[in-house]
Amino acid sequence: MAEEGGSDAAEVVFVIREYNPKTDGERVEQVESSCEVGPNGELSLYTDLLGDPICRVRNSPAYLMLVAEMVTNGGDGVNETKEIVGMVRGCIKTVTCGKKISRNNSGDPPKPVPVLTKVAYILGLRVSPSHRRLGIGLKLVCKIEEWFRETGAEYSYIATDDGNEPSVSLFTEKCGYSKFRNPSVLVHPVFAHRIPVSNRINIIKLTPSDAESLYRHRFSTTEFFPRDIDSVLNNHLNLGTFLALPKGYIWAGSSHFLKNPPENWAVMSVWNCKDVFKLQVKGASKLRRGLAKTTRILDRIFPFLRLPSLPKIFSPFGLHMLYGLGGSGPMYTRFAKGLFGFAHNLAKECKCGVVATEVSSEDPLKLAIPHWKVLSFTDLWCIKRLGEDYSDGSVGDWRKSQPGLSIFVDPRELQRQETLTSSPNSNRVAFNSMDQSKVRERGRWRKNKGNRLKV
Repeated sequence: MAEEGGSDAAEVVFVIREYNPKTDGERVEQVESSCEVGPNGELSLYTDLLGDPICRVRNSPAYLMLVAEMVTNGGDGVNETKEIVGMVRGCIKTVTCGKKISRNNSGDPPKPVPVLTKVAYILGLRVSPSHRRLGIGLKLVCKIEEWFRETGAEYSYIATDDGNEPSVSLFTEKCGYSKFRNPSVLVHPVFAHRIPVSNRINIIKLTPSDAESLYRHRFSTTEFFPRDIDSVLNNHLNLGTFLALPKGYIWAGSSHFLKNPPENWAVMSVWNCKDVFKLQVKGASKLRRGLAKTTRILDRIFPFLRLPSLPKIFSPFGLHMLYGLGGSGPMYTRFAKGLFGFAHNLAKECKCGVVATEVSSEDPLKLAIPHWKVLSFTDLWCIKRLGEDYSDGSVGDWRKSQPGLSIFVDPRELQRQETLTSSPNSNRVAFNSMDQSKVRERGRWRKNKGNRLKV
Protein backbone atom coordinates (compact mmCIF):
# COMPACT_ATOMS: atom_id res chain seq x y z
CA MET A 1 0.00 0.00 0.00
CA ALA A 2 1.79 3.16 -1.15
CA GLU A 3 0.93 6.54 -2.61
CA GLU A 4 3.26 9.06 -4.21
CA GLY A 5 3.11 12.80 -4.67
CA GLY A 6 5.90 15.04 -5.94
CA SER A 7 6.93 18.65 -6.38
CA ASP A 8 7.09 20.50 -9.72
CA ALA A 9 10.81 19.75 -9.94
CA ALA A 10 10.11 16.06 -9.36
CA GLU A 11 13.11 15.88 -7.04
CA VAL A 12 11.07 15.22 -3.89
CA VAL A 13 8.49 12.49 -3.64
CA PHE A 14 6.23 11.68 -0.66
CA VAL A 15 5.43 7.99 -0.32
CA ILE A 16 2.64 6.71 1.94
CA ARG A 17 3.37 3.11 2.93
CA GLU A 18 2.98 0.60 5.74
CA TYR A 19 5.10 0.95 8.84
CA ASN A 20 8.00 -1.53 8.93
CA PRO A 21 8.94 -2.35 12.55
CA LYS A 22 12.36 -3.64 11.47
CA THR A 23 13.55 -0.47 9.75
CA ASP A 24 11.30 2.43 10.78
CA GLY A 25 11.52 2.41 14.57
CA GLU A 26 14.23 4.98 15.12
CA ARG A 27 12.95 7.30 12.40
CA VAL A 28 9.41 7.19 13.77
CA GLU A 29 10.80 8.07 17.19
CA GLN A 30 12.48 11.14 15.69
CA VAL A 31 9.17 12.38 14.27
CA GLU A 32 7.39 11.78 17.57
CA SER A 33 10.11 13.69 19.40
CA SER A 34 10.00 16.57 16.91
CA CYS A 35 6.34 17.32 17.65
CA GLU A 36 7.12 20.00 20.20
CA VAL A 37 4.51 20.81 22.79
CA GLY A 38 4.73 24.56 23.11
CA PRO A 39 6.69 27.21 25.01
CA ASN A 40 9.13 26.35 27.76
CA GLY A 41 7.79 26.57 31.29
CA GLU A 42 4.38 25.20 30.30
CA LEU A 43 3.14 21.99 31.88
CA SER A 44 3.27 19.15 29.37
CA LEU A 45 2.14 15.54 29.47
CA TYR A 46 4.53 13.08 27.81
CA THR A 47 3.51 9.63 26.67
CA ASP A 48 6.12 6.88 26.58
CA LEU A 49 4.97 4.05 24.30
CA LEU A 50 7.62 1.75 25.79
CA GLY A 51 9.20 1.01 22.45
CA ASP A 52 6.07 -0.14 20.64
CA PRO A 53 4.46 2.46 18.33
CA ILE A 54 1.65 0.03 17.48
CA CYS A 55 0.63 -0.47 21.12
CA ARG A 56 -2.34 1.86 20.65
CA VAL A 57 -3.97 -0.45 18.10
CA ARG A 58 -2.27 -3.81 18.65
CA ASN A 59 -5.19 -5.35 20.58
CA SER A 60 -7.84 -4.44 17.99
CA PRO A 61 -9.27 -7.10 15.63
CA ALA A 62 -7.61 -5.45 12.60
CA TYR A 63 -5.15 -2.61 12.49
CA LEU A 64 -2.68 -0.77 10.28
CA MET A 65 0.00 1.90 10.73
CA LEU A 66 1.10 4.05 7.81
CA VAL A 67 4.10 6.35 7.49
CA ALA A 68 4.76 9.24 5.14
CA GLU A 69 8.28 9.02 3.71
CA MET A 70 9.96 11.89 1.89
CA VAL A 71 12.27 10.59 -0.85
CA THR A 72 14.75 13.16 -2.15
CA ASN A 73 16.68 12.55 -5.38
CA GLY A 74 19.92 14.45 -5.85
CA GLY A 75 19.31 14.69 -9.57
CA ASP A 76 21.76 12.06 -10.69
CA GLY A 77 19.64 9.18 -9.48
CA VAL A 78 22.31 8.15 -7.01
CA ASN A 79 22.19 10.49 -4.00
CA GLU A 80 18.76 9.41 -2.82
CA THR A 81 17.72 10.08 0.79
CA LYS A 82 14.65 8.90 2.66
CA GLU A 83 13.09 10.54 5.71
CA ILE A 84 9.91 9.63 7.60
CA VAL A 85 7.94 12.83 8.14
CA GLY A 86 4.54 11.60 9.33
CA MET A 87 2.43 8.67 10.47
CA VAL A 88 -1.10 7.57 11.29
CA ARG A 89 -2.69 4.51 12.91
CA GLY A 90 -6.06 2.95 12.25
CA CYS A 91 -8.10 0.00 13.47
CA ILE A 92 -11.41 -1.64 12.58
CA LYS A 93 -14.01 -3.50 14.64
CA THR A 94 -17.72 -4.35 14.64
CA VAL A 95 -19.85 -2.45 17.17
CA THR A 96 -23.44 -1.68 18.07
CA CYS A 97 -24.78 1.42 16.33
CA GLY A 98 -28.40 1.12 17.43
CA LYS A 99 -31.15 -1.33 18.29
CA LYS A 100 -34.35 -2.74 16.86
CA ILE A 101 -37.25 -4.72 18.24
CA SER A 102 -37.12 -8.45 17.58
CA ARG A 103 -40.43 -10.19 17.09
CA ASN A 104 -40.73 -13.94 16.95
CA ASN A 105 -43.45 -16.58 16.73
CA SER A 106 -42.63 -18.29 20.02
CA GLY A 107 -45.01 -16.16 22.02
CA ASP A 108 -42.22 -14.41 23.91
CA PRO A 109 -42.58 -10.64 24.26
CA PRO A 110 -40.61 -8.52 21.76
CA LYS A 111 -37.16 -7.49 22.93
CA PRO A 112 -34.52 -5.07 21.66
CA VAL A 113 -31.57 -6.54 19.77
CA PRO A 114 -28.42 -4.75 18.63
CA VAL A 115 -27.87 -3.39 15.13
CA LEU A 116 -24.22 -3.85 14.20
CA THR A 117 -21.89 -1.94 11.92
CA LYS A 118 -18.23 -2.13 10.99
CA VAL A 119 -16.51 1.02 12.23
CA ALA A 120 -12.95 2.27 11.78
CA TYR A 121 -11.00 4.49 14.14
CA ILE A 122 -8.17 6.91 13.27
CA LEU A 123 -5.59 7.82 15.89
CA GLY A 124 -2.00 8.92 16.32
CA LEU A 125 -1.83 11.30 13.35
CA ARG A 126 1.59 13.00 13.39
CA VAL A 127 3.50 15.18 10.90
CA SER A 128 6.97 16.63 11.48
CA PRO A 129 6.75 20.39 12.20
CA SER A 130 9.18 21.17 9.37
CA HIS A 131 6.93 19.40 6.84
CA ARG A 132 3.53 20.76 7.79
CA ARG A 133 1.19 22.68 5.47
CA LEU A 134 2.19 20.38 2.61
CA GLY A 135 -0.95 18.23 2.70
CA ILE A 136 0.85 15.26 4.23
CA GLY A 137 -1.65 14.85 7.05
CA LEU A 138 -4.53 14.86 4.57
CA LYS A 139 -2.77 12.25 2.41
CA LEU A 140 -2.27 10.01 5.44
CA VAL A 141 -5.94 10.26 6.40
CA CYS A 142 -7.13 9.59 2.84
CA LYS A 143 -4.84 6.57 2.51
CA ILE A 144 -5.89 5.00 5.80
CA GLU A 145 -9.52 5.54 4.75
CA GLU A 146 -8.83 3.59 1.56
CA TRP A 147 -7.82 0.63 3.71
CA PHE A 148 -10.95 1.10 5.81
CA ARG A 149 -13.15 0.86 2.70
CA GLU A 150 -11.25 -2.11 1.32
CA THR A 151 -11.77 -3.92 4.63
CA GLY A 152 -15.52 -3.20 4.59
CA ALA A 153 -15.84 -0.48 7.23
CA GLU A 154 -19.02 1.57 6.92
CA TYR A 155 -18.02 4.43 9.21
CA SER A 156 -14.81 6.05 10.41
CA TYR A 157 -14.42 8.17 13.52
CA ILE A 158 -11.76 10.11 15.38
CA ALA A 159 -11.56 11.53 18.89
CA THR A 160 -9.91 14.80 19.76
CA ASP A 161 -10.06 17.74 22.13
CA ASP A 162 -12.98 20.03 21.31
CA GLY A 163 -10.63 22.98 21.76
CA ASN A 164 -8.10 21.67 19.24
CA GLU A 165 -9.40 23.89 16.45
CA PRO A 166 -6.81 22.93 13.78
CA SER A 167 -7.53 19.22 14.30
CA VAL A 168 -11.29 19.72 14.26
CA SER A 169 -10.95 21.86 11.13
CA LEU A 170 -8.85 19.25 9.32
CA PHE A 171 -11.37 16.47 9.86
CA THR A 172 -14.65 18.40 9.59
CA GLU A 173 -13.76 20.80 6.77
CA LYS A 174 -11.27 18.83 4.66
CA CYS A 175 -12.01 15.17 5.40
CA GLY A 176 -15.83 15.23 5.59
CA TYR A 177 -16.29 14.32 9.27
CA SER A 178 -19.10 15.70 11.42
CA LYS A 179 -19.25 16.23 15.16
CA PHE A 180 -20.93 13.23 16.74
CA ARG A 181 -20.55 12.65 20.49
CA ASN A 182 -19.09 14.51 23.50
CA PRO A 183 -18.21 11.93 26.16
CA SER A 184 -16.54 12.96 29.41
CA VAL A 185 -13.21 11.52 30.51
CA LEU A 186 -13.13 11.39 34.32
CA VAL A 187 -9.69 11.17 35.94
CA HIS A 188 -8.88 10.63 39.60
CA PRO A 189 -5.43 10.50 41.25
CA VAL A 190 -4.43 7.45 43.26
CA PHE A 191 -3.96 8.51 46.88
CA ALA A 192 -1.48 7.11 49.37
CA HIS A 193 -4.44 6.01 51.51
CA ARG A 194 -7.13 3.50 50.66
CA ILE A 195 -10.66 4.63 49.85
CA PRO A 196 -13.24 2.95 52.10
CA VAL A 197 -15.93 0.82 50.46
CA SER A 198 -19.35 0.49 52.11
CA ASN A 199 -19.74 -2.68 54.16
CA ARG A 200 -23.26 -2.94 52.74
CA ILE A 201 -21.79 -3.84 49.37
CA ASN A 202 -20.19 -7.14 48.43
CA ILE A 203 -17.78 -7.02 45.48
CA ILE A 204 -16.96 -10.23 43.61
CA LYS A 205 -14.73 -10.93 40.62
CA LEU A 206 -16.46 -12.62 37.69
CA THR A 207 -14.96 -15.24 35.45
CA PRO A 208 -14.48 -14.05 31.84
CA SER A 209 -17.35 -16.29 30.70
CA ASP A 210 -19.73 -14.92 33.35
CA ALA A 211 -18.65 -11.38 32.52
CA GLU A 212 -19.24 -11.96 28.82
CA SER A 213 -22.69 -13.40 29.48
CA LEU A 214 -23.62 -10.43 31.67
CA TYR A 215 -22.38 -7.85 29.20
CA ARG A 216 -24.01 -9.48 26.17
CA HIS A 217 -27.39 -9.87 27.88
CA ARG A 218 -27.55 -6.46 29.51
CA PHE A 219 -25.39 -4.11 27.44
CA SER A 220 -25.22 -5.43 23.87
CA THR A 221 -27.60 -2.69 22.64
CA THR A 222 -25.40 0.06 24.11
CA GLU A 223 -23.80 2.27 21.47
CA PHE A 224 -20.23 1.22 20.51
CA PHE A 225 -20.54 -2.13 22.32
CA PRO A 226 -17.88 -4.35 20.62
CA ARG A 227 -19.01 -7.61 19.08
CA ASP A 228 -15.72 -9.18 20.17
CA ILE A 229 -16.27 -8.38 23.85
CA ASP A 230 -14.95 -11.86 24.64
CA SER A 231 -11.56 -10.86 23.18
CA VAL A 232 -11.51 -7.79 25.40
CA LEU A 233 -12.39 -9.70 28.56
CA ASN A 234 -9.87 -12.47 27.88
CA ASN A 235 -7.04 -10.11 27.00
CA HIS A 236 -4.03 -10.26 29.33
CA LEU A 237 -4.40 -6.51 29.98
CA ASN A 238 -7.86 -7.00 31.44
CA LEU A 239 -7.47 -7.23 35.21
CA GLY A 240 -10.99 -8.50 35.74
CA THR A 241 -14.69 -7.70 35.80
CA PHE A 242 -16.11 -6.86 39.21
CA LEU A 243 -19.74 -6.98 40.33
CA ALA A 244 -21.11 -5.01 43.28
CA LEU A 245 -24.01 -6.78 45.02
CA PRO A 246 -26.05 -6.10 48.15
CA LYS A 247 -24.63 -7.71 51.26
CA GLY A 248 -26.21 -11.11 51.69
CA TYR A 249 -26.96 -11.75 48.02
CA ILE A 250 -25.63 -15.18 47.05
CA TRP A 251 -23.91 -15.37 43.68
CA ALA A 252 -24.84 -18.57 41.87
CA GLY A 253 -23.54 -17.84 38.40
CA SER A 254 -24.50 -15.49 35.59
CA SER A 255 -27.54 -17.52 34.48
CA HIS A 256 -29.12 -17.32 37.90
CA PHE A 257 -28.20 -13.65 38.24
CA LEU A 258 -29.75 -12.70 34.90
CA LYS A 259 -33.00 -14.46 35.85
CA ASN A 260 -33.14 -13.19 39.42
CA PRO A 261 -31.00 -10.05 39.81
CA PRO A 262 -31.05 -8.05 43.05
CA GLU A 263 -32.78 -4.69 43.09
CA ASN A 264 -29.48 -2.81 43.04
CA TRP A 265 -26.21 -3.84 41.44
CA ALA A 266 -23.31 -2.44 39.40
CA VAL A 267 -20.57 -3.86 37.21
CA MET A 268 -17.16 -2.58 36.12
CA SER A 269 -14.06 -3.91 34.35
CA VAL A 270 -10.46 -2.76 34.80
CA TRP A 271 -7.90 -2.45 31.98
CA ASN A 272 -4.18 -2.27 32.74
CA CYS A 273 -2.69 0.54 30.65
CA LYS A 274 0.41 0.60 32.84
CA ASP A 275 2.05 -2.19 30.84
CA VAL A 276 1.29 -0.51 27.50
CA PHE A 277 2.44 3.08 28.04
CA LYS A 278 3.56 5.46 30.76
CA LEU A 279 2.70 9.12 31.29
CA GLN A 280 4.77 11.91 32.79
CA VAL A 281 4.04 15.58 33.50
CA LYS A 282 6.98 17.84 32.69
CA GLY A 283 7.61 21.54 32.97
CA ALA A 284 6.54 21.90 36.62
CA SER A 285 8.40 24.35 38.83
CA LYS A 286 10.29 23.26 41.95
CA LEU A 287 7.52 24.86 44.02
CA ARG A 288 4.83 22.71 42.41
CA ARG A 289 6.94 19.61 42.77
CA GLY A 290 7.54 20.41 46.41
CA LEU A 291 3.87 21.00 47.14
CA ALA A 292 2.92 17.71 45.45
CA LYS A 293 5.55 15.84 47.45
CA THR A 294 4.29 17.43 50.67
CA THR A 295 0.73 16.20 50.01
CA ARG A 296 2.03 12.64 49.55
CA ILE A 297 4.11 12.77 52.73
CA LEU A 298 1.17 14.01 54.79
CA ASP A 299 -1.11 11.40 53.26
CA ARG A 300 1.33 8.59 54.12
CA ILE A 301 1.91 9.82 57.68
CA PHE A 302 -1.75 10.46 58.45
CA PRO A 303 -3.73 7.98 56.29
CA PHE A 304 -6.65 8.06 58.73
CA LEU A 305 -7.23 11.71 57.77
CA ARG A 306 -7.81 10.65 54.14
CA LEU A 307 -6.14 13.75 52.79
CA PRO A 308 -6.23 14.17 48.99
CA SER A 309 -2.73 13.91 47.60
CA LEU A 310 -1.10 14.24 44.20
CA PRO A 311 0.76 11.10 43.05
CA LYS A 312 4.23 11.13 41.48
CA ILE A 313 3.01 12.51 38.17
CA PHE A 314 6.33 14.30 37.59
CA SER A 315 7.95 10.88 37.15
CA PRO A 316 6.71 8.19 34.72
CA PHE A 317 3.46 6.70 36.01
CA GLY A 318 0.86 4.21 34.85
CA LEU A 319 -2.92 4.19 34.91
CA HIS A 320 -5.89 1.84 35.05
CA MET A 321 -8.84 2.36 32.72
CA LEU A 322 -12.30 1.58 34.11
CA TYR A 323 -14.73 0.47 31.41
CA GLY A 324 -17.99 -1.40 30.98
CA LEU A 325 -19.63 0.46 33.87
CA GLY A 326 -23.30 -0.25 34.25
CA GLY A 327 -25.97 -1.53 36.57
CA SER A 328 -29.55 -1.21 37.70
CA GLY A 329 -31.67 -0.03 40.59
CA PRO A 330 -32.43 3.21 42.45
CA MET A 331 -29.10 2.93 44.32
CA TYR A 332 -27.12 1.92 41.24
CA THR A 333 -24.85 4.97 41.33
CA ARG A 334 -23.94 4.25 44.96
CA PHE A 335 -22.92 0.73 44.04
CA ALA A 336 -20.90 2.14 41.12
CA LYS A 337 -19.18 4.53 43.52
CA GLY A 338 -18.30 1.55 45.70
CA LEU A 339 -16.76 -0.16 42.68
CA PHE A 340 -14.73 2.96 42.01
CA GLY A 341 -13.32 2.85 45.54
CA PHE A 342 -12.40 -0.79 44.97
CA ALA A 343 -10.73 0.10 41.66
CA HIS A 344 -8.79 2.94 43.29
CA ASN A 345 -7.43 0.58 45.92
CA LEU A 346 -6.51 -1.95 43.25
CA ALA A 347 -4.61 0.77 41.36
CA LYS A 348 -2.84 1.70 44.60
CA GLU A 349 -1.66 -1.90 45.01
CA CYS A 350 -0.41 -1.87 41.41
CA LYS A 351 1.40 1.45 42.01
CA CYS A 352 -0.53 3.39 39.39
CA GLY A 353 -0.72 7.18 39.37
CA VAL A 354 -4.33 7.67 38.26
CA VAL A 355 -7.53 5.85 37.36
CA ALA A 356 -9.71 7.03 34.49
CA THR A 357 -13.02 6.24 32.86
CA GLU A 358 -15.06 7.66 29.99
CA VAL A 359 -18.83 8.06 30.07
CA SER A 360 -21.55 9.54 27.91
CA SER A 361 -22.44 13.18 28.49
CA GLU A 362 -25.95 11.94 29.36
CA ASP A 363 -24.85 9.23 31.79
CA PRO A 364 -25.79 9.75 35.49
CA LEU A 365 -22.38 8.25 36.34
CA LYS A 366 -20.84 11.52 35.16
CA LEU A 367 -21.87 13.07 38.48
CA ALA A 368 -21.58 9.94 40.63
CA ILE A 369 -18.02 8.80 39.82
CA PRO A 370 -15.40 10.67 41.91
CA HIS A 371 -12.96 12.64 39.76
CA TRP A 372 -10.83 15.77 39.77
CA LYS A 373 -12.09 18.43 37.37
CA VAL A 374 -8.59 19.78 36.85
CA LEU A 375 -7.54 16.39 35.46
CA SER A 376 -10.77 15.57 33.60
CA PHE A 377 -11.99 16.85 30.24
CA THR A 378 -14.61 16.58 27.51
CA ASP A 379 -13.80 14.55 24.42
CA LEU A 380 -15.09 15.22 20.90
CA TRP A 381 -15.85 12.31 18.59
CA CYS A 382 -16.26 13.08 14.89
CA ILE A 383 -17.67 10.55 12.44
CA LYS A 384 -17.78 10.01 8.69
CA ARG A 385 -19.75 7.66 6.48
CA LEU A 386 -17.29 5.92 4.18
CA GLY A 387 -19.73 5.07 1.40
CA GLU A 388 -23.21 6.07 0.32
CA ASP A 389 -23.98 2.66 -1.16
CA TYR A 390 -24.57 1.11 2.26
CA SER A 391 -28.10 0.35 3.37
CA ASP A 392 -29.49 2.69 6.02
CA GLY A 393 -30.59 -0.44 7.87
CA SER A 394 -32.81 -0.34 10.94
CA VAL A 395 -31.32 2.79 12.50
CA GLY A 396 -30.89 4.91 9.41
CA ASP A 397 -27.78 7.03 9.02
CA TRP A 398 -25.82 6.58 12.26
CA ARG A 399 -24.37 10.08 11.92
CA LYS A 400 -27.84 11.56 12.45
CA SER A 401 -28.82 9.45 15.45
CA GLN A 402 -29.36 11.01 18.86
CA PRO A 403 -26.95 10.12 21.69
CA GLY A 404 -28.12 7.47 24.10
CA LEU A 405 -27.92 7.46 27.86
CA SER A 406 -24.72 5.41 27.78
CA ILE A 407 -21.85 4.46 25.50
CA PHE A 408 -19.48 1.52 25.75
CA VAL A 409 -15.91 2.77 25.64
CA ASP A 410 -13.45 0.21 24.34
CA PRO A 411 -10.33 0.21 26.59
CA ARG A 412 -8.17 -0.82 23.64
CA GLU A 413 -8.56 2.74 22.34
CA LEU A 414 -7.80 4.75 25.45
CA GLN A 415 -5.25 7.13 23.96
CA ARG A 416 -7.68 9.13 21.92
CA GLN A 417 -5.86 12.40 21.24
CA GLU A 418 -5.30 13.44 17.65
CA THR A 419 -2.51 15.87 16.86
CA LEU A 420 -3.08 18.28 14.01
CA THR A 421 -0.44 18.53 11.38
CA SER A 422 -0.58 22.23 10.53
CA SER A 423 0.34 24.12 13.67
CA PRO A 424 3.22 23.68 16.11
CA ASN A 425 0.95 24.64 18.99
CA SER A 426 -1.82 22.20 18.13
CA ASN A 427 -0.58 19.18 20.07
CA ARG A 428 -3.13 19.50 22.84
CA VAL A 429 -3.32 16.60 25.20
CA ALA A 430 -6.48 14.58 25.51
CA PHE A 431 -5.49 13.79 29.08
CA ASN A 432 -5.98 17.40 30.18
CA SER A 433 -3.70 17.36 33.21
CA MET A 434 -3.53 20.84 34.73
CA ASP A 435 -3.53 24.10 32.79
CA GLN A 436 -4.45 22.90 29.27
CA SER A 437 -1.42 20.64 28.95
CA LYS A 438 -0.02 19.50 25.65
CA VAL A 439 1.35 16.18 24.56
CA ARG A 440 4.00 14.44 22.61
CA GLU A 441 4.79 10.77 22.40
CA ARG A 442 8.31 9.46 22.72
CA GLY A 443 9.24 5.84 22.29
CA ARG A 444 12.16 4.00 23.84
CA TRP A 445 12.90 1.55 21.08
CA ARG A 446 13.53 -2.04 22.01
CA LYS A 447 13.97 -5.16 19.95
CA ASN A 448 10.62 -6.89 19.69
CA LYS A 449 10.46 -10.08 17.70
CA GLY A 450 7.21 -10.95 16.00
CA ASN A 451 6.20 -7.27 15.86
CA ARG A 452 4.13 -7.57 12.69
CA LEU A 453 1.22 -5.66 11.29
CA LYS A 454 -2.10 -7.40 11.33
CA VAL A 455 -4.08 -6.39 8.26
